[in-house]
Amino acid sequence: MPKLNEQKNIGMSQRVMGLPPFIVMDVMERSAELEMQGCHIIHLEVGEPDFDTPPCIIEAAERAMRDGETHYTHSLGLLPLREAICRHYHRQYGVTITPDRVGVTMGSSPAFLLVLGALVNPGDEVILSDPHYSCYPNYLRFLEGKSVFVNVHEEDGFQYRPEEILPRINPSTRAVIINSPANPTGNLLSSERMAHIANLGPMIISDEIYHGLVYEGREHSILEFTDRAFIINGFSKAFAMTGWRLGYIIMPEEFKRPIQKMLQNFFISPNAFVQRAGITALDECEADVERMRSIYDQRRKLMISRLKEMGFGITVEPTGAFYVLASARRFTDDSYRLAFDILENAHVGVAPGIDFGQNAEGYLRFSYATSLENIEEGMGRIRAYLQKQFP
Repeated sequence: MPKLNEQKNIGMSQRVMGLPPFIVMDVMERSAELEMQGCHIIHLEVGEPDFDTPPCIIEAAERAMRDGETHYTHSLGLLPLREAICRHYHRQYGVTITPDRVGVTMGSSPAFLLVLGALVNPGDEVILSDPHYSCYPNYLRFLEGKSVFVNVHEEDGFQYRPEEILPRINPSTRAVIINSPANPTGNLLSSERMAHIANLGPMIISDEIYHGLVYEGREHSILEFTDRAFIINGFSKAFAMTGWRLGYIIMPEEFKRPIQKMLQNFFISPNAFVQRAGITALDECEADVERMRSIYDQRRKLMISRLKEMGFGITVEPTGAFYVLASARRFTDDSYRLAFDILENAHVGVAPGIDFGQNAEGYLRFSYATSLENIEEGMGRIRAYLQKQFP
């Protein structure tokens, strides 16, 4: 089992030395080692669709490559893709965006670095929920900003309480990050709370990467409530395009040129043929997304049922993304050790709650981005492990 805070100082920058691991990746890499030894691992730790990319998207990329679209594009991305993103947001949320406010990126992770790089000076603060996506505070740490955490609670569906954000706001606050549907919880932020947060004062950074994967109710974009916001979204999750590395930013007017300059300097442009595939995804793949969404919903219901039967705590059932953050405090408060013990002894990969913040300690995150058969097998193995370890 890797050591959580293992570091060696060999003259690297403090920016790198202070960066903690992404523990889910540690679980995946240990899983790969066990698989090399002949073990059959059930992967419930990874947040990656198990579906292949829809054929029409692949065909669009092939067509673009054959047509010679293998060169640099505009630094903000192809205009037809930016126009398709604007149409998508108008169709889904009734908001009007102009293409010059859209910047196409190589996945949503670089988009976060660009947005925070445009907003945050050393010492500036950004408000995050706890639990949160593992990498949010690491982006800030890398940029010498400061994460300010607001606890969100299981009994409240892990939603922000706007009245608990307000006392954290001060002159150093640059933004509030929201994520709905959320990783790691799978829960949504209500439109009422979203509207309240939009009016608190700071800029909002809304991670909307799991939009399109909602099984009860519907998701909202922060742009329905304010223009003082950055949207970070992409194609990886809803369109099963993780390996294509295609994302985008929707930005306020005053940030267009600063972010364009960063794109020019640091990335030049996204892949041309991948952008063409993105246009097809937005304009032609609604039925494919719905098919995948329906299957995820079946998996969600099965996983929640099995976890509850085993004694994991799920007070408010998640209705989005493809995660369940379940309390394991009946068994232990050390989620890191429990996750690796399940991996070593039951050969099931799960994500420890501590990867997502101190307030998620004692929880495990389970991903249902895998087949019903794998979920059944994984749940059976975990049940046998718990019966042996916690009779």
